[in-house]
Amino acid sequence: MFAPKARPRVSIGLPVYNGERYLAATLDSLIAQTFEAFELVICDNASTDRTAEIAQAYAARDRRIRYAPSDRNIGSVRNFNRAFQLATGEYFRWFSADDLAAPESLARCVEVLDREPAVVLAYPKTRLIDGQGEAIRDYDDRLHLTMADPCERFRELLGRIGYTNAVYGLMRAAAVQRTGLFGTYLASDEVFQAELVLHGMFWEIPEVLFFRRIHAAASSGMTREERLTFDRPERARAGEMSMWKRLVGLSGAVERSGLDRSQKLRLQAYLARTAVQNRDVLAREVVRTAFRQ
Repeated sequence: MFAPKARPRVSIGLPVYNGERYLAATLDSLIAQTFEAFELVICDNASTDRTAEIAQAYAARDRRIRYAPSDRNIGSVRNFNRAFQLATGEYFRWFSADDLAAPESLARCVEVLDREPAVVLAYPKTRLIDGQGEAIRDYDDRLHLTMADPCERFRELLGRIGYTNAVYGLMRAAAVQRTGLFGTYLASDEVFQAELVLHGMFWEIPEVLFFRRIHAAASSGMTREERLTFDRPERARAGEMSMWKRLVGLSGAVERSGLDRSQKLRLQAYLARTAVQNRDVLAREVVRTAFRQ
């Protein structure tokens, strides 16, 4: 079996909590990648099912795989961030414990990042599949953002983003390191992508190589309350003021970006207009929170 060098080209961070149903199939799809110079870090968030048993069995027979369990449930958000923090590769991607990748998925993404130095994230087209692996439909993320102006990329991403499939693309680890990663509020994955696109272009590979599983237990199918508990089990009120937190997160991403002052002012003005357009939602959040004190 392939043994990694001291520093692999690619790191795959796989955060998981009670993922026994699909974990083996997901790991099989990653092991089958035609691009072999990767490490796979499985971050087990104190699972109570057979996740540990399955992960340890794969790690025992493939030296590219590291099993990194947590002794307590730290929530999905912190576990996703931990997966990146444990990675050592030049390029990085997250991968969900119930999704699948075509064998050429990593290779195609590496080719783009090697060839296009201005690109910080390369992702393939997505096919949504059900719990049995049957196709539901192809999904067009429309995030091929190769404009030279980072302000334009930022606005276009926020205007186009739907399912956050592109967050499972391959990224330059150095660019990810410059972001705030995922925050402890709803839609922080959108904010992360908006911050990342300020550091470079997004490139869509015109092939269906990513298979996102849509099923009853997936986080995408959870209610708002279930998602909050899943993401942040220790913070029962973390979902309050979510629109405010999203706008503050975007504003912080702009200020961290390294853009010149005129570009920052353009983007802060854009966010101010967004706040005005959503003033009714923002007002309701303030009232709702005040009455819960």
